[in-house]
Amino acid sequence: MQYHKVEISGVNTSKLTVLKEAEKIELLKKAHAGDMEARDKLINGNLRLVLSVLQHFLNRGESPDDLFQVGVVGLIKAIDNFDTSLDVRFSTYAVPMINGELRRFLRDNNPIRVSRSLRDIAYKAMQAKEKLTAEQQKDPTIEEISREIDVPRKDVIAALESITEPISLYEPVFTDSGDTLYVMDQIGDQNEDMNWLDELSLKEAIKKLLPREKNILYLRFLKGKTQVEVASTIGISQAQVSRLEKNALSKIKSKL
Repeated sequence: MQYHKVEISGVNTSKLTVLKEAEKIELLKKAHAGDMEARDKLINGNLRLVLSVLQHFLNRGESPDDLFQVGVVGLIKAIDNFDTSLDVRFSTYAVPMINGELRRFLRDNNPIRVSRSLRDIAYKAMQAKEKLTAEQQKDPTIEEISREIDVPRKDVIAALESITEPISLYEPVFTDSGDTLYVMDQIGDQNEDMNWLDELSLKEAIKKLLPREKNILYLRFLKGKTQVEVASTIGISQAQVSRLEKNALSKIKSKL
């Protein structure tokens, strides 16, 4: 693929290298052992990752060079803290770290501060909207969202208006070899760090299931279908659905 020359923070993006996953893991092990040259190679080899995440933060009044440098700080934190013993792609771990660093920078440099409680209501409202839209096949009203999250209508409106750029929870943030990260992957709770790692491990375990096993779990637990309904949908017996579902769940448990 041919890239046009674009310079940001003095870096010619057309000449950036891209590392293979195996190379990243090998360099990470060396960097964690104190090899500074390996650490520098990792940083340079993942700058495209920073640029990819950066696209979602442009046009917010901040210098692209400043944002790029903040993104690199997030990348360095990811390099220093990544656990190579986990069966997780480095980019899967690094993207939320870079994203979080950029969000903190914009939050701390934003003259208009939105309270934590208002942000929490806004995220709950966004999640409720996605859920109701899937159920009803149409956009829900503010009243419906208000009832869903048990928050007064005026507070829902204020919370949603406090987010300058509302986005879908399913907006892709970064795609690496078919592995797509979405906004919803980066919304955590009070135990964000541990839940985040658990979530990554769960996703990696699900990715290794057979297509039919994934489909059955999707229909059973996301679509809420019974085993009989799943059997009718995919054309096998209920006993086969039960067996495949049990095997899929056992595989996931063994990976966790």
